[in-house]
Amino acid sequence: MNYTILIYEAPADFALRQDPAKQPAYVAGWARYTRALMDAGIWVAGAGLHGSDSATLLQLRDGKRLVQDGPYAETKEQLGGFCVINVPDLDTALDWAARCPCLPNGMVEVRPNLQPTNP
Repeated sequence: MNYTILIYEAPADFALRQDPAKQPAYVAGWARYTRALMDAGIWVAGAGLHGSDSATLLQLRDGKRLVQDGPYAETKEQLGGFCVINVPDLDTALDWAARCPCLPNGMVEVRPNLQPTNP
């Protein structure tokens, strides 16, 4: 079954992406985690995300687009990326999520994916 690990990072940890002195260690931690998922044969997909200040929100009202720049809600942590893994059960997904480099300062959310529907 596929599970998505949503990765939330605290602002200080998110800023490591841009700190020339700390970025190499930050990137290396994510590279090791991604490689472990791939080596285990459970990696399906994933990506890091730009900061929430780069977000564009879209709503439809009366058939018209309402477009807004910036995050939907101001929160302490921001969604930094996601991983989709294929594992047999939630306990296994949680075991892998617990190895996420954003912890202990950040947080992860693990959700089972819905099965695709046929058109």
